[in-house]
Amino acid sequence: MKDAQRKNNMRKRVSRYEDLDVYQAALDLQQEIFSISKAWPKAELYALTDQIRRSSRSIGSNIAEAWAKRRYEAHFASKLTDADGEQAETRHWLRTASACEYLDVPTHAKLEHSCCSIGAMLGKMISNAETWVQH
Repeated sequence: MKDAQRKNNMRKRVSRYEDLDVYQAALDLQQEIFSISKAWPKAELYALTDQIRRSSRSIGSNIAEAWAKRRYEAHFASKLTDADGEQAETRHWLRTASACEYLDVPTHAKLEHSCCSIGAMLGKMISNAETWVQH
């Protein structure tokens, strides 16, 4: 994490995963996807809808797990990597939904941007995992 971003999180006194900007962004993304996917065809309920809801929800859950494992740098980084993988999977399902014309272009672009932003935040945390380790 860059010094400025780390200082910003320190000023905010990050004492729980819910305080992390990346967790809050992941939660917002999952809720937006849940809301939008309610209007998708019922035929997609056990396919695309289920998959995108699961992957988007897994981003935040893996961040929460990483936070609990921050005592061990390798475990912390591993769970953040899992969160980033779920973010990439969510982007795939967003592209699929767009290709099926379940998402309009502006909505797809907005959600894709959210995923990329979350991925960038996760990447910074992974690259600087040692600064998050709690002894």
